[in-house]
Amino acid sequence: MGQHVIGVDVGTGSARAGVFDLSGNLAGTASASIAVHREGGDIVEQSSEDIWQAICTAVRGAVKAANVSGPDIAGIGFDATCSLVVLGDEDGTPLPIGDNNHPERNVIVWMDHRATDQACRINATEHPVLRYVGGQISPEMQTPKLLWLKENRPEIFAGAWQFFDLTDFFTWRATGSTARSSCTVTCKWTYLAHEDRWDQTYFDEIGLGALANEGFARIGTQIVAPGTALGDGLTERAAGELGLAPGTPVGAGLIDAHAGGIGTVGAEGAPTGTLGYVFGTSSCTMTSTTDPAFVPGVWGPYYSAMVPGLWLNEGGQSAAGAAIDQLLSLHPAAEDARALAGDQSLPAFLSKRALDAVAGPSDTVELARGLHVVPEFLGNRAPHADPHTRAVIAGLGMERDVDSLVALYMAGLCGIGYGLRQICAAQNDAGVSPERIAISGGAGRSDLVRQILADATGLEVVAPETDEPVLLGSAILGAVAAGVKPSIGDAMTTMTNVARRYAPTVAVQAVHDKRFRHFTELQKLARIGGSL
Repeated sequence: MGQHVIGVDVGTGSARAGVFDLSGNLAGTASASIAVHREGGDIVEQSSEDIWQAICTAVRGAVKAANVSGPDIAGIGFDATCSLVVLGDEDGTPLPIGDNNHPERNVIVWMDHRATDQACRINATEHPVLRYVGGQISPEMQTPKLLWLKENRPEIFAGAWQFFDLTDFFTWRATGSTARSSCTVTCKWTYLAHEDRWDQTYFDEIGLGALANEGFARIGTQIVAPGTALGDGLTERAAGELGLAPGTPVGAGLIDAHAGGIGTVGAEGAPTGTLGYVFGTSSCTMTSTTDPAFVPGVWGPYYSAMVPGLWLNEGGQSAAGAAIDQLLSLHPAAEDARALAGDQSLPAFLSKRALDAVAGPSDTVELARGLHVVPEFLGNRAPHADPHTRAVIAGLGMERDVDSLVALYMAGLCGIGYGLRQICAAQNDAGVSPERIAISGGAGRSDLVRQILADATGLEVVAPETDEPVLLGSAILGAVAAGVKPSIGDAMTTMTNVARRYAPTVAVQAVHDKRFRHFTELQKLARIGGSL
């Protein structure tokens, strides 16, 4: 049997693959871009076939970079954003979820908010199922999107063969198995994993009774734990496309943030003491508990959605890295700064400039003095579960230079940290109090970002040894499916490690406490304004 495993991570704009040995060491990576169609402020669509081809390119590239071959791969796992895929038949024919002239666009992307009205109407039912999504379902979840499809594209809804979460689409495309991961359907589709059932009364009440009347055949009748080996492994067709051996075991997948959790929270021992924080385009928090905890505005509790046998609460924000990008784009010095940045990303350039201006990372908060940002450009996912709230920037002057852009950047990072602090506080009120934050995601790789988050929240931030914890989380699924690791828990212990720690700096705590109070007041104004 091969001594390497592959993890595939599909984000909003790219597919990435990583080859790891069985100790969790990264041997090679590659990526490929994915097309994204945006329309207005709410519509975001993709093509499932385009994404699959990007995966194939990334996997082949990673295998080459690792200097291994198909027979060396013991197993493969997938993770992805929680996007909705609509297929017309068993051949995988895409059905258009928007413009009929573009039938290839059959994916409603996670961040698409076309179903906000449907989500509001679902929430008005106050159905008991909603207790397991923090009391308020989000338009990012799949039942509001399915209801939008039924009401606005009834012929597509009626003619669909299967509705897949994106991760489950990949495992079907790889193996032919229509089994769904308990992670995807529990977290985004209202499956009650702790009772092993869908709730027919919920679907009847919200207007999706047709799915229930079919016995849920189009959204999942076989629900399995992440890492479960699916079908007979890679089909001949999929193996040829990926450059791997037919029959290579494929593990049931995870949502991308949850893969990041698997790749980080076990490094300190018991995962119940660590909050997993994935800081990417959006941000997600994952907190594992032995008993269910009901936290208003925080999704869950979900049973066995990430770590088998544990309950999960999931928070975060719909825009995090994307919010910082949006914030910076509004400043008149953004283009000048990009020119100065050269090959660096704009946030990396601004981070270095901020650090050069002060004595240490924690002191960079002083650069944002008098400037405050609530970076909720795409609403508040948690703990307010309010998709209507919007961003606030307070304290701008007439400055147009790069240093004032640095100040805005630091204020934005503080705002991200205070949003995380709010989620931690809401969980504390419900009796869930993690001791530390384990960070992953591309936007969270900077030492400065990690220190600001530690200072803003008052909690230690720990960084994993691997540069690719999300890919490692998916690779762990492949290891479990192949039987080279007995369980996800065992793999988390033996394949993940902490590399760096960032303790909150006591000297700046009073500054952050005061800024957090301002953040809270400004956020209240934004939420009021969104309702007018």
